[in-house]
Amino acid sequence: MKSLTIDDRLAKNRFDSDDHNPHIVVDKIACKTCNHRACTYSCPAERYKWDTVNDVLSFDHVGCLECGNCRLVCERLKQGTSGYSWNYPSFGKGIIFREG
Repeated sequence: MKSLTIDDRLAKNRFDSDDHNPHIVVDKIACKTCNHRACTYSCPAERYKWDTVNDVLSFDHVGCLECGNCRLVCERLKQGTSGYSWNYPSFGKGIIFREG
């Protein structure tokens, strides 16, 4: 039996997104003042990207693996600064792992 690569395993995951109640909220304008932008490097699902042309953060909660890395590296998410929040998705929403 052939062993699956990590990319193959991740591709099997499914998401049931709660578009009306995102589990992560960030203030993309306030993120302009961040000196390290660690979220763009620590997110394994690459949900955070810095748009260098428009100098703004691009973020989409859909596809989030719910690992919490962003909350660990972002002081604003960790502290719950106004305009920032991180919660687990509503019951039955979020990622559905198919490969362990």
